[in-house]
Amino acid sequence: MTLLLGVSGMIDRMNAAIGRLVYWLVLIMVVVSSANAMMRYLFNISSNAWLEIQWYLFSAVFLLCAGYTHLRNEHIRIDVVTGRFSRRVQTWIDIIGGVFFLLPMALILTVLSWPLAVEAFHNGEMSSDPGGLIRWPVKVLIPLGFTLLALQGLSETIKRAAFLLGRGPDPGVKHGGAHAPAVGGQT
Repeated sequence: MTLLLGVSGMIDRMNAAIGRLVYWLVLIMVVVSSANAMMRYLFNISSNAWLEIQWYLFSAVFLLCAGYTHLRNEHIRIDVVTGRFSRRVQTWIDIIGGVFFLLPMALILTVLSWPLAVEAFHNGEMSSDPGGLIRWPVKVLIPLGFTLLALQGLSETIKRAAFLLGRGPDPGVKHGGAHAPAVGGQT
């Protein structure tokens, strides 16, 4: 279990670092969107490339932060139902949901999207819009994002199993507005 908790801690630290880096993409996205809107309305200048950059940035934020969101326990839940159960039952629900739903879905989407990203790269796929951008960078985000989500799903399953075995803290509890410290040094 110690080795698995070490792996879990490494996954947590990786997704936390990626999440902090992606915060900056949100700022860049706001600046690009604002500049694009000002250019369009003030000077009647528009470009499909700028619109696609906004789309790429939004895609990057959404896909790359899925694992980070899961790490922070901020994903959509059915607390109205599960909140009535004990922490042990909630933890079992999280494990079952992770193993039988999240991990297979994330792995299937990773496997299915990877050939499309490779093909777009090899073909130099471009947007069909005039002045559009190359497509492979945004297509690579799909398997990358789902890989990060699958890894975090694995990490959360390990932490919850450790909790049930009495080998780790409850990973589903937040303390003082921050995510509960995970085994392996992640705070």
